[in-house]
Amino acid sequence: MKNELDKLALPEPSATVVDRLRYLIRLSRMTQARFAERVGIDPSNLSRMLSGHTSVSESFINRVVVDLGVSKAWLTAGAGVPFPRDIHAREVDAAEGHLTEKSRRGAPVYDINVSAGSANLSREFTSDRIVGYFDLPGVNPANPLVRVRGNSMSPRLADGSWVSIRPVSDGAPILWGQIYVVVLDDYRMIKYVRRNANPELITLHSDNPDYDDIEVPRSDVRSLYLVEMIFNCEIIV
Repeated sequence: MKNELDKLALPEPSATVVDRLRYLIRLSRMTQARFAERVGIDPSNLSRMLSGHTSVSESFINRVVVDLGVSKAWLTAGAGVPFPRDIHAREVDAAEGHLTEKSRRGAPVYDINVSAGSANLSREFTSDRIVGYFDLPGVNPANPLVRVRGNSMSPRLADGSWVSIRPVSDGAPILWGQIYVVVLDDYRMIKYVRRNANPELITLHSDNPDYDDIEVPRSDVRSLYLVEMIFNCEIIV
């Protein structure tokens, strides 16, 4: 089945915040109620905002920006694009951070290799797999830190590097060209996800030129995790 949402036109710069919110809801393939649940507000409040009965609050805008990775400048004023590439996969000097075992302050660090294996990744995020908590300004404490093994994404991701990943909701738009953990039925891998000429496929691209591109049916993708930060050094002590 062709993905008609790939052809969904962006609202004009002169459009309203409500127009852009409606665009995001359509792009996400969520119902209005499910979208409200995703960003943590009551569906009736979202309905009143979309109908113009109440104004779109600053706190709600901030929720959308943080939870969906949307550009605030685009959402509020139509400037730029909805999902700017330069905010993703930011490389961080992990030496500035602090790993603790007991304080539970910061992002949980899991003894999990996300670049291999076949288990459902979400089921591996259990308390017994946590080896510490990484405290660094700018690192979202809600996102797990996990290990990358292998050299298919070298030099961008070194063997043994760590990444902060954010789970992507079912039906959420793919940010083409970004790095994701891609979970299939029998394998999972970390790759750039690129648009394919065939709308039923996605292309998985490695940073290492020795690796060929992989074409995967969209229907085979069980879950996606967006890589938001990269730590190309050892943070476990």
